[in-house]
Amino acid sequence: RACNPPVGNLATGRTPVTLTTCGQNSTELYCFYPDHHLLHQASHGCGQPRCTKCNANQPDNSHLPADMTDDFFANPISWWQSAQGVHREEIRLDFETEFYLTHVIAVFKSPRPATMVLERSQDYGQTWRPYKYFSVNCTATFGLQDDLFEEGSMCTSRYSDAVPCTRGEVIYRALSPANKIEDPYSPEAQDLLKLTNLRLLLLKRQECPCQGSGLVEKPQRFAHYAIYDLIIRGSCFCNGHAEEWSVGFLRQPGSCVEAVHGKCVCRHNTAGDHCEKCAPLYNDQPWKPGDGKTGAPNECRKCRCHNHADSCHFDLSVWLASGKRSGGVCDNCKHNTEGHRCQRCKPGYYRDREKPMSSTEVCKPCTCQPMGSANATFSRSWRCHPKTGFCYCKPGVAGPNCDRCLMGYWGFGDNGCRPCDCARDCDQHTGNCFNGYENEPFFNIPIGGRIPDLVQTPANESEEEWKWNDHEQGFSALRHPEKCVCKEKVLGSVADFCQMKYAYVIKARILSAHDKGTHAEVVVKVKKVLKSGKVKIARSNRSIYPESWTNRGCTCPILNPENDYLIAGQEDSKTSKLLVNMNSLVKPWKAHLGKQVSDILRTGCK
Repeated sequence: RACNPPVGNLATGRTPVTLTTCGQNSTELYCFYPDHHLLHQASHGCGQPRCTKCNANQPDNSHLPADMTDDFFANPISWWQSAQGVHREEIRLDFETEFYLTHVIAVFKSPRPATMVLERSQDYGQTWRPYKYFSVNCTATFGLQDDLFEEGSMCTSRYSDAVPCTRGEVIYRALSPANKIEDPYSPEAQDLLKLTNLRLLLLKRQECPCQGSGLVEKPQRFAHYAIYDLIIRGSCFCNGHAEEWSVGFLRQPGSCVEAVHGKCVCRHNTAGDHCEKCAPLYNDQPWKPGDGKTGAPNECRKCRCHNHADSCHFDLSVWLASGKRSGGVCDNCKHNTEGHRCQRCKPGYYRDREKPMSSTEVCKPCTCQPMGSANATFSRSWRCHPKTGFCYCKPGVAGPNCDRCLMGYWGFGDNGCRPCDCARDCDQHTGNCFNGYENEPFFNIPIGGRIPDLVQTPANESEEEWKWNDHEQGFSALRHPEKCVCKEKVLGSVADFCQMKYAYVIKARILSAHDKGTHAEVVVKVKKVLKSGKVKIARSNRSIYPESWTNRGCTCPILNPENDYLIAGQEDSKTSKLLVNMNSLVKPWKAHLGKQVSDILRTGCK
């Protein structure tokens, strides 16, 4: 909910500034009438005056501005007094920060002024605006109507009577029936209630009526302003995000006085002396004040920095681009991360999929074989792909770390690997050709998968898109079809088809691809068996095994999951494996294609 800090006396512990003080240059003699005569007037007048001296440098005879704001319970008869003979006096209270004003009470020892103005500043005294005009005659003095007759007028005669001649009060209430405010944190409310300075302009003295009942010796000795107490009630300005303020103490001679300080104890993930901004890690949406009308707290929302940043800032362009859902940009990402949300690894590091994104060790350094990895990449700062750790290899080089030759290549060295001079694969160290299937190694990238070319990975890709079955990792050609270009076998003439002597022909749906470390394996669901050889094939789930790929890192032919294919290939009877290579016929399943191949198998190949 929206919060309201308590109200206190903002004058406590603070010393007003005045234009004059009695006895500030030398000892002055002044006269006054005792309070009990003025409060209980009889027909014989004000009673006998008393005269005494005032000297600002003598503690027992001083009446300083601080006496207006001391503890009025502990010091009920202390007061400030102006120099003699002044008509215009100013009392100013300066605050070190912004406060909210509720009301002002001034208790006069002398008769209240005939004319007075209460003003406030919201810019530390640069400009001033009136709160209220006070006068015995508002129309004659200020050209304004008296609020006794016109509610809401800026002037009143309510507190300008000379009677009572002492302890007369002047009261101003910031919120009155004329100033109705529904939301105390709205701009309108702030314009009315917020202040940094308060000033009372005393413009015209007046004498107590009882002084006219007899001759007074040296009337100038009675000509001064005097105030017992100045009380300024208000609270910290906290924008609806705090209900407490920090307690401070202001030292005065001989005492330590508790004062209302302007620093709020902020809630709702806000910060600042007035809770005027969001806390460092809570800038995912624009800061707002609490709603005093509905009670909505309008809390600041935490940025999604995955525990890799101590602060974030609000970015309007990011906010608008997200449809006003999220605008936080993390600052100074740690633990080798980067991005608006510290959601990806910085160049030279890659994501450890076994650790949560919030782990301090989620980004691991690339481990590329210096001899086999390329020095110049599209993004020169990249050493390996930030999502998989796969390195960027020289021509003919393979492996996540670029530490061995591709199938069909040999002679691992500074210039990469050289193509085998063979119909099939060769020994990677000597270049000697292999003759049988059983000696051929398998490259450990899933069929249909590849290491993408050096292009920037979009930052908004979800983690799910990079997950493979059984927590294995790889790149699907389905994600980058334009990067995997495999020269596919076409269904030519009957003679061409028969010449290939395919061991099996099936209709199968691709279910998943797996990286087994030493070989790749594709799980399919066999839907129809058009031909089988020595390896028995049932209409059920089984595996097929890729045998070759291009020098660009793609396994060919491309088999996309969840699609049906016509597959014709060879078999390895010793291991009962169905093989797929560049000589295999792999076509998306079409009914007419299936019928055409069935007819060829039935009548064409003898």
